[in-house]
Formats: sequence, structure tokens, C-alpha cells
Amino acid sequence: MKLPKAVIIRTYLIYFLVVIAMLVVIGKTFSIIIDGRDNIFTTTSDKLQQRSANVEPRRGEILDAHLNPLVTSVSFYDIYMDPLTVKDEVWTKGIGGLSVGLSKLFKDKTAREYEEYLREARARKRRYVLIQKKVTNEVRKKLRELPIFEKGRFKGGIIDNNATIIRKRPNDDLLARTLGYVKHNENDTLLVGLEGAYNKYLSGQNGVIVEQKISHSWKPTGTVVREAINGYDVVTSIDKDIQEVAHTELENQLKNLGGRYGCVVVMDVKTGFVKAMVNLEKIGDRQYGEVYNHAIGTREVPGSTMKLASLMAALEDGKIKMTDTVNAVGKYQFFDRSLRDSRAWGYGKITIKEAFEKSSNVISKVIFDSYRNEPQRYIDRMKQFGLTDRTGINIKGEVDPTYSTPGSSQWWGGSLAWLSIGYEFQLTPLELLAFYNAVANDGKYMKPQFVTQVINNRKVIEEFEPVVVHERISSQATIDLMKEALEGVVVNGTGKKLGSNFFRISGKTGTAQIANRNQGYGAKGEKKYIASFAGFFPSDDPIYSCIVVVAAPTDDIYGASVSGTVFSAIANKVYASSYNYHKAVNENPSIASLPYVQNGSRYDINTVLNRFQVKKDFKGSQSWVTTKSRGGNSVSFTDYTLKKNRIPDVKGMGLIDAMYLLEKQGMIVHSEGYGTVVKQSLAAGTKSAPGGVIELKLKPY
Repeated sequence: MKLPKAVIIRTYLIYFLVVIAMLVVIGKTFSIIIDGRDNIFTTTSDKLQQRSANVEPRRGEILDAHLNPLVTSVSFYDIYMDPLTVKDEVWTKGIGGLSVGLSKLFKDKTAREYEEYLREARARKRRYVLIQKKVTNEVRKKLRELPIFEKGRFKGGIIDNNATIIRKRPNDDLLARTLGYVKHNENDTLLVGLEGAYNKYLSGQNGVIVEQKISHSWKPTGTVVREAINGYDVVTSIDKDIQEVAHTELENQLKNLGGRYGCVVVMDVKTGFVKAMVNLEKIGDRQYGEVYNHAIGTREVPGSTMKLASLMAALEDGKIKMTDTVNAVGKYQFFDRSLRDSRAWGYGKITIKEAFEKSSNVISKVIFDSYRNEPQRYIDRMKQFGLTDRTGINIKGEVDPTYSTPGSSQWWGGSLAWLSIGYEFQLTPLELLAFYNAVANDGKYMKPQFVTQVINNRKVIEEFEPVVVHERISSQATIDLMKEALEGVVVNGTGKKLGSNFFRISGKTGTAQIANRNQGYGAKGEKKYIASFAGFFPSDDPIYSCIVVVAAPTDDIYGASVSGTVFSAIANKVYASSYNYHKAVNENPSIASLPYVQNGSRYDINTVLNRFQVKKDFKGSQSWVTTKSRGGNSVSFTDYTLKKNRIPDVKGMGLIDAMYLLEKQGMIVHSEGYGTVVKQSLAAGTKSAPGGVIELKLKPY
């Protein structure tokens, strides 16, 4: 039977409508997958667009050697509420308590004002109501304990995962340039200091959340697609205590003596790990701050600190002996130029070792005469000592040393003389310290490093071992001679006032003229100098090497008085506070001489002697004892018998024990002096009279 035409048309119409509807559904499904839009079947008034958005992870901490935070991340949260997700019975029961809790936490509204604010938002069907911005994580946790909010995002309406992470330095300016930063520019990322060097560990991985468009802006819904993975923590070799000492001492010196900038680096001799790095630059009248990392990025002439390398080269090549005699006349001519000693009339006939200790520029003549026919041999020795290359640290910004070489445009007839005393050679403070550290380390050149471990929840992810760059930069004989000479600088030479009563310091002073900015080297009165001191301590078994550099000091110019005093202060304070230098009280408890022990309570004496592991020999069983002898390797005691109603013999006792025994007999005690009882006004054995007075005289043992 043939169907009517109208039926066929309606059938085709329904078919095409179904196909169109299916195509719309399929298209909308792909749209949701691609851009996160909401369901097409919502009404126009309820239609909400959604999208995915990245969540920044918490950046890892930078810690010092004792796991104290040097840089940390602090999260601040913007708190919103969706009151429409809260069921009526939960809302009715909890809105009062929630309002009271909010008013106590933030104190910007009363409980009644909060309740009215939230009720009005719910009545107007607002789904994104601001509670508070920039809330700490501690406050955020307290919010989650309040009525309604305690039920979470989908039943309690709290939206609290929109975090802003701020990088904080708990120690303010301390180590600021070494710690550095990461800055994201439009087309690039600027990586500075340790933050930049270890960014791949610190940065973590972004998370993903869902945002929805409300009132022309995107707001988080609270739905988490992927949790952010926080960054790892980086453990540095920096010792915050040493860093604070170095920072304080350098800052005080700069404020007192002036200067363009100053820097200090302290390094562990055996490992090369940096324990402190300070960079202070003038930012105002006698005010200094961490502006630039001069320790790794500023080259300057090292001055007389370079004399160590010059004499080591000559010793290695067999050209001199430290006992050779030279005539330090005060002025040394090289073609049309001359070099002078700080003492115009010189030092007369002295040994090369004495010339080094006094920092005489006669060393320039010694080196010039030794290498004038083979200058490249001198340069090769500098390469051997590691002075012609960067140290290879991970922090960006280290610059290469610069120096004159034979055949170059800078080379002239007297270059050797100038090189030998630290001119025509430019190094960063860290590059020079690495060389001095190698000398302290018996010739083993260690790569300077700043990071020992990368950890996650205290679990070690990666560990960095000490790196040996050169197993030996010179013979042990040369090292031993120069170590002796470096100690002589502090004992007999330019650093004579820098020594310590508790340990020996080794080092070399340096004072060199530098350019006065755009005025060149300046006329007399306008000249500027760089003062430095490089060395290590203690001399006999070096633990730390250190360099102090102050550029353009205004009230003094000499390395010993400007930089050496800072070095000495750092060394003394580090020594006083470091366990590396001091044995434990109970370590190797043998006692050279037995202590003086007063007569008195057996229990008290026994307790003290046990604590200090002193051998003793108690005879008898009475509560009170008399020291019998202190011969041999132990202290001997015998019983002291008390007689009823008789004055005891309290001589040899301390005041507390003597008073206890006398007052027990009813006597009133008057005392004079301190220490041990040496005299009593009533003889021992005299009948005691309650209320009677006895006078005691005490003297120190």
C-alpha cells in the first residue's frame, strides 16, 4: 500500500530533526572536552561556562646546613562561599555558628553583619560570595572547622583552593644575592643565584582545577582535576650562624671605614662547600645592602695576595729558596716605571720569607729576574694553580679571570713584575679563595659548591659529593714552605695584630690601587684602593678558608686594618661557637690533676665527682665526710662523726654545709668572706648553746 505523501514528509522531517539533534549533542560533547563549557541543556539564565586552569605548586624551600629555612614559600588563600550548595536544614542549624566564627577570626564584621551578608547572598542566589582575601593556611584550617564549612566544598559551600604563593626570606637581606630569584618575563625566564641554579628541583609541577565564568570573570569551582606537586627542598652548605657573623662584621666595618662594596666568602677547606657568602654594596650614606654578587661576578686586581702564587711558582721551578737574601731598598725600577714599598726607605737586606711576611714589593724584582727570559713558564704555573679559569660553580654570573700574556697587546717589558704582585691580573674573590683553599688543603683544589642535598619530606632525592678539580696543584714541599710563610704574616708581618690567643691564623694581606670609576686611577688624594685578606684557620689543621675584600675604603686603605680585622673577628667568633674546635667535656676524661674537694655531704660530693668521672675512695658509711688525701689518681674520704650537743669542726667546708650543721645544733651563724671555712670562733667539741652566735671566716681555696 502506498503511503500518503503527507505521512512521508512528516517522517523525513522527524528523521532530519533527530539527526540534527544528535549532531548538536555530539558537537557539544566535543566542546565540553575542548573548552570545558557546561551542559547545553541548561537554561539561558543558568548557563555557566567552565574551563581548566593551572594551579601553582608550592615552591620548595632553600635550607641552610642545619635545615634552617633561608627561603620559604608562604601560601595565602582567597576564601569564597557557594551558599546554594548548602541544604536548608544544614543552613538553618549552622548559619549562626558560622557567622560567630567568622566575626571572631576576622573582626571586620559583627556576627549579625556576617549572617545578614550571607543570608542576602543566598536569597539572591549568588554562587561566589567573598568571605576574606589573603588568608594564611593556619586560618584556612580554622575556617574548615566552623559550622557548615566543616562539611567541605560540596555540602558546606567553602571554596578555599585559590592560593597565592609568596616567596619569603625569613632572614631578610641575609645572603640575598646568593639566594637569588626566578623572574618570568614575557619571552624569557630570568634565573639568578641558587633559586635559578636549582629551579628544576624547587619549581614542582602545576596542578589543574576547574574554573567557571561568573560576572565576566573566571572563578574556581573547587573541583580539582590534578593535584599540584610541590617542589623539592634544597639543602645548602651555608651555615646560618657563620653567615650572620660574616654579614655583621663586614657591615660594621663598611659603616665605620666606608667603601664602595665589600664581600666575604667562607669555605670548608676539605670539601670546598661554601659556608658563608656576603656581598654588601653602598646604597646610601653609610648604608649597605645586598645588591650584586661581587664575590662571583666582579673582577679586581688581587694585589699582594697574589704574591703567594708568585713565590710558589718560583719554588716549584727551583729558581729561589725562601732563605735567599734580597735587598729591599723601597723602590724597584722596570724600564720607565717603578714600584715602591709601603715603607719608602724599604726593609734592607731580608730573606724572601721575610719579604713575603712584610709584603715587600722586592718580590716583583725576584720574579722578574727569575722569569724574564721565559715569561710563559710563569703563566703556565698560574694555570697549574687554577688561577686562569673559572671555578665552575653552578650559580650563573661567574666571570673569567683576565691577565696579560706574552705577545698580547697588554704585554710590555715589565708585565712580569706587575703580575707578580697582583697587577695586570684580575680575579673574583671566589676564584682567589679557591686557590688559597687548595694551599690550606695540602694542594688539593676543590670545586666551590653551595648545595649538599635535594630532599623531599626529609627523604634524600639527590646528594652532591665534594668535587676534586686538581688532585695536587704543587709539590708538598712548596705547600709546606708557603703555609709556614702565611702563618709568619700573622706572627711577624703585616698581619701581626690579627692573631688569636686561642688558635693560629694563616693568611696574606693585599692592598692594590684600582680605578676611581670615570676618573681613572686619579691624582694624589683621589686614588682608590682595594683592601683584601685571604687565608685559613687554624693554621695547624685548617678547617675554614676565608677571604675578605673591601673596595675603595675611605677612612683607611690597608688590607690588614680594613679586611684583616674582619677576617680575624670572623675567625674568632667561629672558633668560639664551633664544635669542630672543642672536645666534649666527657671526651677522654682523664684528669691531669685531681680537683680540690671540700669536706661535706657524702651524697653531694659523690654526685659531683661521678658527673666529672673523678675517681674516689670512700671509707665508712656516715652521711658526712672529710677529705683525707688527694694523692695518686683518686680522692679519698673518711667518715666525719657528729657529736650531739657539741660544736662540729666545719673548717674545710663550704658555707652551706657549715651553716646546716651549726644551725642543726641551734647556733646562729655569722660569716665573713667566701669560699672555704678557714676559721670558726668557737672551737670544735665545745658544748653548743641554742641561740648562741658563732662566727665563721671563709677564704677562696
